[in-house]
Amino acid sequence: MKRRQTAPRLVLRHTTQSGPLERTARQSAARAAPQPARVRVGREVAGRSGKGVSVISGLPLEEAQLAELATRLKKLCGAGGGVREGVIEIQGEHRDRLVAELSKLGYQARRSGG
Repeated sequence: MKRRQTAPRLVLRHTTQSGPLERTARQSAARAAPQPARVRVGREVAGRSGKGVSVISGLPLEEAQLAELATRLKKLCGAGGGVREGVIEIQGEHRDRLVAELSKLGYQARRSGG
């Protein structure tokens, strides 16, 4: 489920100096820093004739980097798979192995689903 993004709220501040009123964004530079990626490793069977795949979503990578990482993970699991719409799919149930490998690579990966 995607979160709805909202525009930053604007605050109207009065200045003690002579001049017009100043509009500033409420977010400070520290809050504007990017948050660590929420990498989720789940399992899906929908649309695959009942065969399960491990799905890795939330990776902050470009398409070429995703394909490179997918190749590495497929070799680790000894399975097929690919990249589809920014999500890596690995054939079979390999969630624990994938979470361990992604954690080694520095991502904060977690299992999702049952």
